Amino acid sequence: MIEDFLPLQPLQRAFLQVNTDLNALSEVLLWFDQFSGPPIADRDWLHCQLVLAEGFTNAVRHAHKGRPVELLIDIEVMVFAERVEMRLWDCGAPFNLAHRLEQLPSSFDDEAEGGRGLQLMRKLTDVLSYTRVDQRNCLLIVKRYAECQVMPEGTK
Repeated sequence: MIEDFLPLQPLQRAFLQVNTDLNALSEVLLWFDQFSGPPIADRDWLHCQLVLAEGFTNAVRHAHKGRPVELLIDIEVMVFAERVEMRLWDCGAPFNLAHRLEQLPSSFDDEAEGGRGLQLMRKLTDVLSYTRVDQRNCLLIVKRYAECQVMPEGTK
């Protein structure tokens, strides 16, 4: 399996906690600026930034809807040579993201009431999952770099 050959230690790792407040999005995006630059190409970084913003706003608007602003959202980003992994932790009710993604149309619907953010997240990422762990939910986002070409086994 190709994952067996990928480095386990990230090149860069950072953690942020923010309140359940849409106004904290500017803080999240400013914090994410530290990941701009190699090994992440500009296009991939912009995709990650957009997906992070969508994930954060979904946590505030949906997972933490009606909850106190002091309820924290945890964000972790790890940069590897060939990918970025982002995790957003919320304290909302369990949610079946895979089922919701299956229900979404494969193309964008300009008239849709919601779901465009999830469609965009699905389109721009390689892995998108939402898992319940210890009374919290973890949105896992993995983006492999467009320029990163993994060589087939046995080639150099």
